[in-house]
Amino acid sequence: MQNKGLIRLFALLFGLVSIYQLSYTFITSKIESDAKAFAEAAVPATEEDYVARREQVGAQYLDSIGKNPILGFTSYEDAKKKELNKGLDLKGGINVTLQISVKDILKGLANNSKNPVFNKALAEADEASKNSDETYLELFFDAFDRLKGDTRLASPEIFANKGLSNEVNFEMSDEQVKSVIRRKVDESVISAFEVLRERIDGFGVTQPNIQREGNSGRILVELPGARDIARAQDLLSSTAQLEFWETYEPGNQSLLTFFIQANEELKSLVEREDTPAKEETEIDSLLSDVAQDSLDLAAQSNPLFEKLSLNGPGFAVGLAAIKDTAEIGSWLRMPSIRRLLPSEVQFTKFMWERPSQGTEVAALYALKSNRDGVPRMSGDVVSDARDQFDQFNRPAVGMDMNVRGAREWQQLTNEANLNNTGIAIVLDNRVYTAPGVSTPGGIAGGSSEITGTFTVTETKDIANVLRAGKLPASAEIIDSFVVGPSLGQEAIDSGFMSFLIAMVFVLLWMIFYYGRAGWFSDIALVFNILLIFGVLASLGAVLTLPGIAGIVLTIGMSVDANVLIFERVKEELQKGKGMAQAVSDGFGHALSSILDANITTGLTALILLVFGTGPIKGFATTLIIGILTSLFTAIFVTRLLIEAYLAKKGRKLDFSTAITKNLFQNLNIDFLGKRKMAFLISGILVVLGVVSLFTKGLDQGVDFVGGRNYQIRFVDPVSPTEITGELTQALGSASAKTYGDANQIMVTTKYKVDEQGAEIDEEILGILFQSLQKYFPDGTSYEDFVPGGTNEDVGVMKYRKVGPTIADDIKKNAVWAVFGSLAVVFLYILLRFRRWQFSLGAVVAVFHDVLIVLGIFSATSALMPFSMEIDQAFIAAILTVIGYSLNDTVVVFDRIREIIGEKGWRGGENVNQALNSTLSRTLNTSLTTLVVLLSIFIFGGETLRGFMFAMIVGVVVGTYSSVFIATPVMFDTLNKKMTDGKK
Repeated sequence: MQNKGLIRLFALLFGLVSIYQLSYTFITSKIESDAKAFAEAAVPATEEDYVARREQVGAQYLDSIGKNPILGFTSYEDAKKKELNKGLDLKGGINVTLQISVKDILKGLANNSKNPVFNKALAEADEASKNSDETYLELFFDAFDRLKGDTRLASPEIFANKGLSNEVNFEMSDEQVKSVIRRKVDESVISAFEVLRERIDGFGVTQPNIQREGNSGRILVELPGARDIARAQDLLSSTAQLEFWETYEPGNQSLLTFFIQANEELKSLVEREDTPAKEETEIDSLLSDVAQDSLDLAAQSNPLFEKLSLNGPGFAVGLAAIKDTAEIGSWLRMPSIRRLLPSEVQFTKFMWERPSQGTEVAALYALKSNRDGVPRMSGDVVSDARDQFDQFNRPAVGMDMNVRGAREWQQLTNEANLNNTGIAIVLDNRVYTAPGVSTPGGIAGGSSEITGTFTVTETKDIANVLRAGKLPASAEIIDSFVVGPSLGQEAIDSGFMSFLIAMVFVLLWMIFYYGRAGWFSDIALVFNILLIFGVLASLGAVLTLPGIAGIVLTIGMSVDANVLIFERVKEELQKGKGMAQAVSDGFGHALSSILDANITTGLTALILLVFGTGPIKGFATTLIIGILTSLFTAIFVTRLLIEAYLAKKGRKLDFSTAITKNLFQNLNIDFLGKRKMAFLISGILVVLGVVSLFTKGLDQGVDFVGGRNYQIRFVDPVSPTEITGELTQALGSASAKTYGDANQIMVTTKYKVDEQGAEIDEEILGILFQSLQKYFPDGTSYEDFVPGGTNEDVGVMKYRKVGPTIADDIKKNAVWAVFGSLAVVFLYILLRFRRWQFSLGAVVAVFHDVLIVLGIFSATSALMPFSMEIDQAFIAAILTVIGYSLNDTVVVFDRIREIIGEKGWRGGENVNQALNSTLSRTLNTSLTTLVVLLSIFIFGGETLRGFMFAMIVGVVVGTYSSVFIATPVMFDTLNKKMTDGKK
């Protein structure tokens, strides 16, 4: 081997850089361990709420030593930024995909146009977006082109308005306007991205991740370690729509008259057997059947006044129980009720206050409005915001306004002072405060304050979102994934266990099978693991549980290169060559097979990287890195070690032990003679699998159909059938399955899957808690139940929510990933082997493997004691099976090509010889890979069990198909061409 010195230098530098990069992780781990020990010593477990207190003390400890120098080259704060990032499944936290509403952006650009063509095009784009890969904007343009007639985008009623006067004029064509609108929409999404990034920076989590997903208007946000899930979701989804409205004076007679008449109208509606639901089809969905029944029962009394008291505090017009606010609001939005408003108050907006924590009532405010429903002032005049304390030392939010805002604020507060009205400060359609104004002439200077029953954390968050600004459009959470911190620690423990067991087995097996040469392979393998983690740390990649699975799988597959090399060296030694020459030729002859096998696996990993999301990208990233580092260590490092050992005169290396020396020698199995039986067996398995797929189908997870699932842990074992029945009554659609141990279930529901918002998530968690409370110990509270709650041993460990739109996108991406990988590999094999028969054999074998894996999952999903849902992880498993099967097939084909090149075609004789000569390698690699997968399957945790089962089945079937399917198909098609003389 030439350039040994250069390779030694590279290996040394790579090793030192990897150790340096990983040193930051070791430093932060040690300091955080010290902080935990300090907190445990400072806060005894007998204290009330000791878990939260220990977290607080630990955080204070880390803050106090954050900037202290460590080892002269870093500090804790610096090291924390450079450590190996752990994903949500290892650390806990929240992963959210936000869909910025392009519809809202378009309506804003069109100044909320009432043009019928414009609004119908929006409606058609809404419908089309449910089943299309096109962006919402292009769907809108397509719909507008179909509907427009004589209407133009540059119409004054649409985009040629005052707001876009500098960019759109009446003379522009539709195509010119489209170009402007595309740019403006993209600018709005970028603006939303920047607003969210500023909010996240103020949230206080370490190593947050935020990125755009192409031109889809989607933004991916990861907050590892975030414990307060509700707070995080509010931060991300709130639009920060700050508004200032004038209230009415207390005791306004027009409003009082209206409420009396509204109460009478509600009574008469029931007396006429004409319920509000029949009259108004757009009543809020929260007006449930239970609420309707309550209206019927109250018909002969006072329906409205039974729930609303007209003695609200301050400038509020009424007071009601929080549980009744949705129902009252739906009544006040009914057209028959709105028509009762006197002319002087006919455009009034009714809005509820943001209730304080622990209270059961909320105040109702009547806000002065105009025909367009526009507030007197909006939040765009706020130049700065901060958390502070008011004159009574209560947490509050202070605001400063720009010059225009200060002028308008003085005018508004002056009118409020003269009219004896209040100023309602509204954030995201909730009244936070509504103070009166006692200063004659109004408040000058543009400073104001939001007060209320806030915590310090809440005022920090409100100030944060006001500083960052409002989102240019609503942000809908279409996919969310929440993991509790205790489950993250369990994932680390199980992942480390599977990693350790797999590592030990592979190291011992290589020594058992190859003797001293196995020691050199093990050194290279350990060095390979160091490089993988070092590269991950240096790239700032995120380590996830599937990522650990990818590394462990790399351990199993990385020995393949050494097995190929050692088997070829043994063949050269059997030919009578000297040790040095045998080693050189063995490495040289194995190189082609090693490159082909790793390139095919790498191509499928690249497909995963392109089409996968979240943890699947982590799996693909570690697999690709593992393939590259494995090639370097197997081809160069192992050879350096072997040649250094043989450099001393008289040393020998047998590449086997006394037990394994004669294994698989002089084999002469007629594999091709058994191909008809193999075709029959495979045909039966494939047909049975296809029948099961068409009759039973697959158990599709929420990734593909949408919905929510919750992993819930109890103290004692529970019956999933019993829980399914109870939750179905409460949610209408629910199923529960045992998930791992008997005291843990996975609940899946499609309840309100089309509805968004933190309040829906809270509602479902509340229903789950109420329905399942009897299965928990006495005294278990809602705070114990929710993820990241006060009790980390029971309750919701993690939950996932996927909207129907993104579920459809995930499914389409999965299909593209599978067929894309097949197409790419087909072309690669065609280019490498120059004969389509080789590509045909490989692709037929892959289809055979995929159909059998799918068939087994379909037929046995109800029998297995673990989840066999089809989700993104399963697609990753299928693609990895494709890569592994091709890896094995390519090695066999490479040997067939080599022997045919040396000895000619000779029918099936040389094909059988190639299969026999590679059998040792095939079984060795399959055995080590299977043991590694079994290790992950048993010890890697419930999350990976279905994923690993698919991989195990795939490896077994893939090993079989490379010998009995791929090679026979190639032989039958190529043999006919060879014997017909059409070579």
